[in-house]
Amino acid sequence: MTNINSSIQLPCGTVLQNRLMKSAMSETLGNDHFAPTPELIRLYERWGSSGIGLLITGNVMIDRHALGEPGNVVIEDERDLDMLKAWAAAAPSGTQIWVQLNHPGKQAPKGLNPRNISPSAVPFHPKMQALFATPEAATEAEIQDIIRRFAQAARICKKAGFHGVQIHGAHGYLVSQFLSPHHNQRTDAWGGSPENRRRFVLEVYRAIRAEVGPAFPVGIKLNSADFQRGGLSEEESMGTIAALAEAGMDLIEVSGGTYEAPVMTGAVPAKASTAAREAYFLEFAEKVRGKTSVPLAVTGGFRSPAGMNAALDSGALDIVGIARLMAIDPDAPRHLLQGKASPASVRPIRTGVGAIDNAGILEISWYALQLRRIGEGRATRPHEGAWMSLAKTLVHGLAGRRSVKRARAAG
Repeated sequence: MTNINSSIQLPCGTVLQNRLMKSAMSETLGNDHFAPTPELIRLYERWGSSGIGLLITGNVMIDRHALGEPGNVVIEDERDLDMLKAWAAAAPSGTQIWVQLNHPGKQAPKGLNPRNISPSAVPFHPKMQALFATPEAATEAEIQDIIRRFAQAARICKKAGFHGVQIHGAHGYLVSQFLSPHHNQRTDAWGGSPENRRRFVLEVYRAIRAEVGPAFPVGIKLNSADFQRGGLSEEESMGTIAALAEAGMDLIEVSGGTYEAPVMTGAVPAKASTAAREAYFLEFAEKVRGKTSVPLAVTGGFRSPAGMNAALDSGALDIVGIARLMAIDPDAPRHLLQGKASPASVRPIRTGVGAIDNAGILEISWYALQLRRIGEGRATRPHEGAWMSLAKTLVHGLAGRRSVKRARAAG
């Protein structure tokens, strides 16, 4: 019987000590020069002591001129190699840390970056246009440069001692934008057909693999669907997964949604059948499993050891991802591996204002503040109010934007 305590060997030969994975959450704990901080390292030391098998970092950017939010760590050269080495060494032997590499594309707040690019110049939904600017279509030279940057960042991660990398191909960021027929309306070799839309992610993967070799784990986080009109469908997502599996991907994490349709945060209520089985994307994972044997991770909705073990034993997935629970209970894996539920529970973060609550951004910022508390050596506040969190986020965001501008001006 496969359960969360079982080890697993990935296609590259790497063995994970158990089936629990901390999925990526945005920590926003980079310093004014986009480097890891002592608080970020302390956060991963705390998580590493829980006994979890795999820690995926929050989105690390590959270009300091293309941030997703203030506080992002950026890896584009070796200037911060010593701090990266300290971060990679934060977890004890047995627990792996993989870096999630990302480019935001158009999904960056107005005024944060000098310019935002995307496969095509498609604006956000009218309700989001106050926060996100209409992007410019990426040029061929920019596309090739971004592919190179992904590979360069992966090479540096390996040199720093991280155990693997994960490409962020979900939640509406650049890789996800290339896959989506809504965001990608190109008619050249990078768009126009499912095969052309997935060319970008395949080129990113191949460039990374060429830099890190066959024995270094490379994974990806992908949407099962975008859950918005004209977006990525389940059928196209399955085609992308099949292509990535054939190319040699070591682990595929299944998620879904974007900032415009934030299914991944729980802001969109799950179906009754989904709630009963706990995992948001388990049905899609079952369909994928019928077509490929690539190791699959599913994140979102899991609450109990029984639900996790039942999903693993069904064979639909290989690794259980947890995220928000570890932001309020960093010891959650220890409880789960002992067959006990965490004493903490994830709850919706709500202000009562639909325009704020339904965007999903409040959820992300609320949990980021909890991560900061852990990194500072303080206890989490699972019952902190949504409005207080929003106020703190606005203050940190304004200060962060000023820091970003000063850092860029200083070179």
